[in-house]
Amino acid sequence: MSHPHKKYETPPKLYITFILTALVALPGVLIGMLHIAHSPVFGAVIFGISIFAAATILAWAAEVAQMDMSQALAVTILALVAVLPEYAVDIVFTWKAGLGDEPSHHYAIANMTGANRLLVGLGWPVILFLFIWAKKKREVILKEDQRVEIIYIGLAALYAFIVMLKGSLTIFDTLILMTIYGFYAKRSAGMESAEPELVGPAKIIANLKKLPRRNATAMMFGYAGLVIFFVAEPFAHSLVETGEVLGIDKFLLVQWLAPIASEMPEFIIAATWTLRGEAAASIKALSSSLVNQFTLLVGSIPFVYSLAAGTVSTFELDTFQKHEIFLTAAQALFGLAVLINLRLSRTSGILLILLFFAQFIVREIRVEVGVVYLVFAVIYLFRRKTSLLPAIKTAFGMK
Repeated sequence: MSHPHKKYETPPKLYITFILTALVALPGVLIGMLHIAHSPVFGAVIFGISIFAAATILAWAAEVAQMDMSQALAVTILALVAVLPEYAVDIVFTWKAGLGDEPSHHYAIANMTGANRLLVGLGWPVILFLFIWAKKKREVILKEDQRVEIIYIGLAALYAFIVMLKGSLTIFDTLILMTIYGFYAKRSAGMESAEPELVGPAKIIANLKKLPRRNATAMMFGYAGLVIFFVAEPFAHSLVETGEVLGIDKFLLVQWLAPIASEMPEFIIAATWTLRGEAAASIKALSSSLVNQFTLLVGSIPFVYSLAAGTVSTFELDTFQKHEIFLTAAQALFGLAVLINLRLSRTSGILLILLFFAQFIVREIRVEVGVVYLVFAVIYLFRRKTSLLPAIKTAFGMK
């Protein structure tokens, strides 16, 4: 639903900011497109600047988009574009695995699980404590429509347990996971829209008439998406190469440093919104990205693997990879339990970050930490059992 057109004051500095933000992204794009030789440190800096600019444009586009669609759908589109770096990196590893490169077979799962665990274990707590620091609040209170993301995180996590138990990813899993995401996207599109609070250069686009505004918003999403597409992989590789020069273990780089780099656009957007007091929207953006990655990204692995192999193939999981998926799914279920009452408290935030760093520092206790996640998930859900049914009803549009 489109809201009545409002006129915003747009001083010249807003136009200058808008143009400069679009321009500073270009050097990284050109270097990425033309594959110009560069040092790892230079690449990390120049590509990082491009990603920061693209993330800023994405944030503006998502805000303006809420004039013509629900916040849920706007954030869903934002998440789709923002996670392009993670797709680019993981698809490269999966493709190499399909061609027979054994290390890449491990890196594809490591990169995906690392990215998902970062969103819940580090992303949510950082947003919480940034909000507490900036706005002097005690907790983040979520909106009713955020139950959609919460329940679909749970559905994706439950299916991840099935994948772990059968020990493989197949084209059938691709279909199931894409179907789950399809229902999520459809539900997001059906949520009610609300008048957004616009700040900065987003006001320039908001002042346009309906059709030009929608076209301009689509172009902003498209431009930011192209920037991210061309700089994501070289940015991640530059960071990994920098880490290798410093003598850091490559598996550690692939599982944590590359995902931090590839998740940078959404982290930047979430932090920016949080500092403006919109922590709930920030949690929503990270949660939407988690649904996206736990369905479309995981589902893309057997598809890309089969394309590279030249035949329909099964992506087999070894014991280590099963443990990785178990831990990631267990953490996601605990995340559902934490947010089911639409509140993220300091106690929950501390617990999330402590458990995250426990398995980050001591890799050998993955299964043990996963079990702890599940135990806490049961405890939280039991204490908040009255919130479960309303969340399910909201997620599936039931009355």
